[in-house]
Amino acid sequence: MRFLLLPLFIFSVNISFAQCKTYQLSSKGDTLNCVDYKGMKQGKWIVNTPRLRGEPGSESEGIFINDKKEGIWRTFNLMGDLIAQENYRWGNLHGKQSYFTLAGLEREESWRTVNPNKAFDTLDVPDPANPLQFERIVVKNEGGSIKHGLWRSYNPNTGALVEVEEYIMGQLKSERENALLQNGNAYKDAQSVNASAGNIPNKSKSPADSSAKSKTKALPKEVADFNKKQAKKNKPVVTGRTGQ
Repeated sequence: MRFLLLPLFIFSVNISFAQCKTYQLSSKGDTLNCVDYKGMKQGKWIVNTPRLRGEPGSESEGIFINDKKEGIWRTFNLMGDLIAQENYRWGNLHGKQSYFTLAGLEREESWRTVNPNKAFDTLDVPDPANPLQFERIVVKNEGGSIKHGLWRSYNPNTGALVEVEEYIMGQLKSERENALLQNGNAYKDAQSVNASAGNIPNKSKSPADSSAKSKTKALPKEVADFNKKQAKKNKPVVTGRTGQ
């Protein structure tokens, strides 16, 4: 079965070559930097950034799909040293990103991008006051990436972890939790003040209390007068109820 699929794969690759209006060939004969007839970048690309105004040059390699970066992209300095490894989705940073100096890993970032076909993105996150409950966060799609997940800084010389921050949909987790806890405490304080001022009805009464009130409801005047007369005669009192 694997050998039957191989010619089909080669055929599909050749079709993609035929769709390139312009392209380059690597030393190994690979097709690079394809631009299709709609003017969009497709397939594997190598992007060269020359030195400019004191900024060091670089060379990046990765995949374009319909003019947007997709998957893993690696960036090297002009000496060939890896300085960045980034993940893309729909043309935006998505997932874990790693950045290096000549000494080693310097920092890791985590990003989240939104499907461009959706106006909003949603995520359920635990409530800091009650981890068993979740809060749904809704973020408007503004066409970019937002910080989401763990961000780590390292000492590139020793590899030691220097700092860790966690973001939830663009907001630091610690700041978000503090805001939620403050809002929750403010709500409890307001409830307590209202209760002490008598603004909140007492809900501690049992159904038996209301039932007892209904039983002591005033009888009609005619029945009450008749009961008074009967009481003087030591006769049974009529309650106005029927049945046993």
